Amino acid sequence: MINKPEPLIRPDTIFTVSDASALLKGVVETAFPCIKIRGELSQITRASSGHTYMTIKDSGAAISVIVWRGTPIPFAIADGLEVIITGRFTTYPARSNYQIIANEIEMAGVGAILKMLEERKQKLAAEGLFDAARKKPLPRLPQRIGVVTSPTGAAFQDIQNRLRERFPTHVILYPATVQGATAAAEVAAGIEYFNRENNVDLIIVARGGGALEDLLPFSEEIVVRAAAASKIPLISGVGHEPDWMLIDFAADFRAPTPTGAAEAAVPTKLALRQELDNIWYRFTSCFTTRITNATARLDSIAIKSPRQFIMEQSQRVDDTTRTLAIIINGKIQSVRNQIITVSSFPNILQNRMASLNQSVNHLGQMLGSLGYKNVLRRGFAIVRDADNQIITSANTSHVLATIEFADGVIKI
Repeated sequence: MINKPEPLIRPDTIFTVSDASALLKGVVETAFPCIKIRGELSQITRASSGHTYMTIKDSGAAISVIVWRGTPIPFAIADGLEVIITGRFTTYPARSNYQIIANEIEMAGVGAILKMLEERKQKLAAEGLFDAARKKPLPRLPQRIGVVTSPTGAAFQDIQNRLRERFPTHVILYPATVQGATAAAEVAAGIEYFNRENNVDLIIVARGGGALEDLLPFSEEIVVRAAAASKIPLISGVGHEPDWMLIDFAADFRAPTPTGAAEAAVPTKLALRQELDNIWYRFTSCFTTRITNATARLDSIAIKSPRQFIMEQSQRVDDTTRTLAIIINGKIQSVRNQIITVSSFPNILQNRMASLNQSVNHLGQMLGSLGYKNVLRRGFAIVRDADNQIITSANTSHVLATIEFADGVIKI
């Protein structure tokens, strides 16, 4: 129960409006130099000047809030978001209003934070910032590792100790606050610095455990976008095992803790020795097998004496000579047969001509025996009319003109 304050003025005192407003302003600012108010945001307006005006309310009342330009807000404010505002009360005499000048705004309650994170996660995932295809493989043995974290926090010491235990390597620290209103901008600047300078093989963004509100900078869009845009492979080692920040989804590898990030960055010396031993064993086994196979092939080769080699080559020459002789003799015999065949052509032609003459004579004899002259010699005659047509019948009106005998023609 808040006690009612004692009156500051006498009831009969008369003030001007300006004096009364100034007095009220002084009283309010003196009584409330710092106050924390929890409620729900509404009527958020961003002026062209950069200032933000809003209202914080609950079921029974509402108070105007002003956030001057340049005041850091570690998350995106929106209507309906439950927050805790830290600031000071003041009045605005021109409108007889009282209002809060906000110095800090933080989320109120885990539920509101989780809801905001889920909405932001869905938005960034829709842009493809969490796609597996964007993730880059971690280098096997990085020569230089860039670490973005607080230089005074336990996370940096844990990373250094674990790297020394496993595989000592050169570490470059980019100091950044990991909690508060400026943390997100500083972490994003660290990631961008290493990418701009290109002076490391791997980046680790780390922070120890804490409340969900304390880890919020690692879920800010500026940090998530910087991690997704990094050309250098990036490990996120924020919080403890159950803690999942949005940078974990954009990083190339998510480690449960800063120590886990160091373990993922480099292998142990023992693991390297074992790997080298395995490589050496495979190498020697393969080399021994190759030597054994080569020896077996050498043993299987029968080396011949020069004399035996010359004799074999001489035998091959003799075989080749015999083969060539057979081929050449065959060719010569074939040519001889062709010459003999050509030389018999005159006899063949002469016999052929005699046969043809005999055939012609025979055909002449046949033609003579079948001619009508022979018939006329046997006493027959051919009677023709004036048109020289043969008369073949007695019953005809043709006028006889000639009669042909074997020895001549008589005209009538």
